[in-house]
Amino acid sequence: MRAFQAQAKIARRAIVSRGMATEKQLKERMIGTTNIEKITKSMKMVSAAKLRGDQNRLAAAIPFVKWTDEITGVEVDLEEVDVSDYPQKNLFVVLTTDKGLCGGVNTILSRMTRNAISQLKADGKEVDMFVVGEKGRGQLNRTHGDMFVGCVTDRVMPYSFDMACALTQELLDVEGQYDTVHILYNKFKSAILYIPSVRSVTPLLDPASPFLYQYEVEPSNDTETLHNFYEYTMATKVYHALLDNATSEQSSRMSAMENASKNAGEMLNQLRLRYNRARQARITTELIEIISGASALEEQ
Repeated sequence: MRAFQAQAKIARRAIVSRGMATEKQLKERMIGTTNIEKITKSMKMVSAAKLRGDQNRLAAAIPFVKWTDEITGVEVDLEEVDVSDYPQKNLFVVLTTDKGLCGGVNTILSRMTRNAISQLKADGKEVDMFVVGEKGRGQLNRTHGDMFVGCVTDRVMPYSFDMACALTQELLDVEGQYDTVHILYNKFKSAILYIPSVRSVTPLLDPASPFLYQYEVEPSNDTETLHNFYEYTMATKVYHALLDNATSEQSSRMSAMENASKNAGEMLNQLRLRYNRARQARITTELIEIISGASALEEQ
């Protein structure tokens, strides 16, 4: 029994000794944490510069897209959206980012998208997804990969209207079988706030639509003209949603890098304190050994 207790004590001491970091290990961790802090600060500055450019492009696009609100209506908060009014067949166009390190801008949108899909399925309605962005593709593919009808990744930034038109053409190739297209994206509010939103675009192809009473369609009742008008409306909404999402991405990344820099600084302070304590303990131990040795020699 005593032998077993002695072995247990030795094992506990071994675990404690293995868990204690040496001065060299602490120094290496301090160097690594310092490098990480420099990287996160640099990424914050880069994101701040990109955010200003994205804000300018978004502000310039608002007058360009304002007229479409009369056709599609304003965006709705995705968390509070009522999907009971949605038609039978729906297409979700989910706009996410291609790069990471931008906080929860993709995770929150993906979670709310799953919730909306669950509500639609509970109501017996059909829904498919067209995902834009590598991060959204990876997150949604794990649970709803069978609902994908298309995916676009590795886009070139900053976004242009030409890209929005190309993306709209991809949507129109699969859109004919759906009653409404819903664009899900992050709406930019400020440098510290973005709101996951959804905007629904319904094909306006019926010449007898009450909305068209105040307009003249030439040639009269021409469905091709209405289809072209619908394509242009869709491209305009996609372009605005891309800019909103890009601005939200940079603001979220700037906040994430600021928090990461703050955390790295706090960790560095803790490591310095542990390093100084370990160094002081080593020096104290060496002094005790020297004094003990000198005392032993004097006694002899």
